Amino acid sequence: MTKRDYYDVLGVSRGADAREIKSAFRRMAKEYHPDRNPGDANAEQQFKEVNEAYDVLKDDQKRAAYDRFGHDAFANGGGPGGPGGMDFSANFSDIFDDLFGEFMGGSRRRRPAAKRGGDLRFNLEVTLEDAFRGKETTITVATTVTCSDCDGSGAEAGSSPETCTTCSGAGKVRAQQGFFVVERTCPTCHGTGRIIANPCKACSSSGRVHKEKTLTVKIPPGVEEGTRIRLAGEGEAGVRGGPPGDLYIFLTVRPHKLFQRDGTTVYCAVPIPMTSAVMGGEIEVPTIGGGRAKVKIPEGTQSGKQFRLRMKGMPQLNSTIHGDMIIEINVETPVNLNRRQKELMRDFIEAGGDKMSPQSEGFFSKVKELWEDLTE
Repeated sequence: MTKRDYYDVLGVSRGADAREIKSAFRRMAKEYHPDRNPGDANAEQQFKEVNEAYDVLKDDQKRAAYDRFGHDAFANGGGPGGPGGMDFSANFSDIFDDLFGEFMGGSRRRRPAAKRGGDLRFNLEVTLEDAFRGKETTITVATTVTCSDCDGSGAEAGSSPETCTTCSGAGKVRAQQGFFVVERTCPTCHGTGRIIANPCKACSSSGRVHKEKTLTVKIPPGVEEGTRIRLAGEGEAGVRGGPPGDLYIFLTVRPHKLFQRDGTTVYCAVPIPMTSAVMGGEIEVPTIGGGRAKVKIPEGTQSGKQFRLRMKGMPQLNSTIHGDMIIEINVETPVNLNRRQKELMRDFIEAGGDKMSPQSEGFFSKVKELWEDLTE
């Protein structure tokens, strides 16, 4: 079978430079690759021709011989790639990264990248007063830091890591099986691309050591349950000189014995004596800011009545604006009355005092109507 001209196989002119030849080879190798043409004998044959042509034309000496003698230059056992035929594995390796690089992590000659340190989480509980005013506090975090003895290299002082000879520093090795190339982590350096002959005794060649760090945390006014504060660079130390991770502080707000919070609104239930509810008056209530506020109670105030205190609530995060405080009245029924007090209560009832409770009177009127409807 007559062999086709190598330039025709790749579709380039005889004056094409190395870049044009390589570009044409990659394009055609992708087009005729067996993985893209399963079971197509014609595509497989063309794939072999493309590789054979490129093996000759990519090499200046082989190309010069071919330009002068044609295919006869490689007759009698001197085929492309030297004795034994074309150097197929070298050609296939040239296009492997184009075909599978995005799945295998890019070029095989790319040095393993430095790895960023891990992020850390710290749970911190604060009081509602702390959330109102903001505060500065210190925390102690268990983490990993760069080893000071080896400066993170993992090698004993006076020595340095060496490039792995198995993978040439790539961290991965390849093995060809027919048309396929299998890539796996280098078994010698375990993917680091480096060999440490004299490991650092302080960190056992890891380049990092465990340590507790004390950090200052600023809690701004207005934080809520679940607020997250990020301390950049305060996480675990990076690997192989990589940047450190971050520390994330998650806040929980301790329940308060007097106040409840809903966003920037603060609620406070305030019990008052029955006499104050009946006669009216003025009471003082505490505020979350630590001060006092006066609230006027009208005559006849009922349990559940709410009063709004403007701008006495929680601040908005990163703002000077405050929410409101809601006071909810709880009228307290007297207990442990003495004889005289009971007599006065009876006199009050006999004077029609039980007819002066509009809510209960209205309720029982509705109950009476309901019962009448049921008996009809």
